[in-house]
Amino acid sequence: MFSKLWLTLVVAASVLVVDARQIRKQEIHARQAEAVKRWQNSAHSFPVRRAAAPKNITFSNPKASEFYVDGKSIPEVDFDVGPSWSGLLPISADPNETRKLFFWFFPPGPQGSLDDLIFWTNGGPGCSSLEGFLQENGPFQWGVGTAKPIVNEWSWTNLSSVLWVEQPVGTGFSQGKPNIRNEDDLAAQLVGFMQQFLEVFSELKHKKLYLTGESYAGTYVPYIANYIYTHPTALDLSLQGIWIADPSLSWDVVQEQIPAVDFVHKYENVFAFNQTFMRQLDALATKCNYAGYFQKHVTYPPNGLLPLPGKSTSADPGCDVWDIIFDAALRVNPAFNIYRIFDTFPVLWDVLGFPGSFEDIQLAPLYFDREDVKKAIHAPLNVSWAECSNINVFPHGDGSLPSALTVLPNVIEKSNRTVIVHGLADFILIAEGTRIVIQNMTWNGKQGFQTPIANDSFLVDGVGALGTSHIERGLTYVEVELSGHMVPQYSPLAAFQSMQYLMGMRDTP
Repeated sequence: MFSKLWLTLVVAASVLVVDARQIRKQEIHARQAEAVKRWQNSAHSFPVRRAAAPKNITFSNPKASEFYVDGKSIPEVDFDVGPSWSGLLPISADPNETRKLFFWFFPPGPQGSLDDLIFWTNGGPGCSSLEGFLQENGPFQWGVGTAKPIVNEWSWTNLSSVLWVEQPVGTGFSQGKPNIRNEDDLAAQLVGFMQQFLEVFSELKHKKLYLTGESYAGTYVPYIANYIYTHPTALDLSLQGIWIADPSLSWDVVQEQIPAVDFVHKYENVFAFNQTFMRQLDALATKCNYAGYFQKHVTYPPNGLLPLPGKSTSADPGCDVWDIIFDAALRVNPAFNIYRIFDTFPVLWDVLGFPGSFEDIQLAPLYFDREDVKKAIHAPLNVSWAECSNINVFPHGDGSLPSALTVLPNVIEKSNRTVIVHGLADFILIAEGTRIVIQNMTWNGKQGFQTPIANDSFLVDGVGALGTSHIERGLTYVEVELSGHMVPQYSPLAAFQSMQYLMGMRDTP
């Protein structure tokens, strides 16, 4: 039998527990709404919603009308997104040209700039830029796990006109037989497409151009920019700079293998590996010269060129720790997402069918594979659309070296600003690996950043510190806490703010 004192303590404790846990939904929602309000009021004078009436652009070429999309007729979108133009255009002026790229162009929102044009491409290689459009930075979005499209509060159309292009040939709705051998071929074909685009939409000539993308676009975009800089008369546009998120810049051994075990230690409670396996990983990292690499070699300024950890640009036999970790993570969590490690079971339904590492089984056609959607945006009805192509867009492989080892330094030097953004919850390309790449790269006369990257140095308006940022000699590097691989999807305000910086609309990222 309990004593009176014990009963008193139990009753008191019960009261405390009940008080702590009976927080009402109204209070939770009120706190969340207040937090959302801080985010929504944080982008200076820029609106956080795209109005139904964007800035008007009238195109004089009658052919432009063939690409017009009625903003009130896009399937499942129950609001007017305003006028846009989409369809296929060839990569050259040859009347017999069979290779065509699919695009979707939107003019700026009410306070966006008419003087600028943002180009966006996803990576892959062979992944569709319509993924970026629908789930990252387009004027409406249909996110993973949501029931229908909504207004994208952080659409990049609030900054300027935006052009999403499915490239290279073989990607998405784009037409023709892929034949590119390397990134120079890709850039030449993309610029050829842009020439045809500007002939139809000639009022966009002479705009300031910003090249942006993510993932393998870390290879695409610098090569495209370098091609434009070395062919200054090829386009009637003025290239200002580039923005690349979670980019493929160097060898996978640098951006995946070296930092992989340290990444697991940083997020031990997320991976939830047992200690025996952790000791095995640590031993393997030591054997493969990954252990301590970052602490020894990533100095500010660098002490010379950084060495590869093994005998080649690939992981030595037995040293593929990244895949060992991936397989182990899937055993613990079948929904483990290499693009954002925080995802767990069950997998949320995705209208594009590709939420992460775990392939979703769709009960309905993928959004861009629906006939009504294809008709609305002038896409070919005979193409089975998939987010990432199942054919090799480089038929014999990409013959180009990574961009950080070749063209990226020149692009930084010729651009007004270059921005590299990295989500810190990304496992497929790890932020510490990108730091290694930067510290091994020479631009504007010096190698790497000369001063350390300060903690908590990326400040998001109305939110506070959300990662790090660093600027030296024309290169800006930003790391974003909580964000996965697709920064405009997982941290849209951070991406939006860093784009404002790229475009000279703010002094700091």
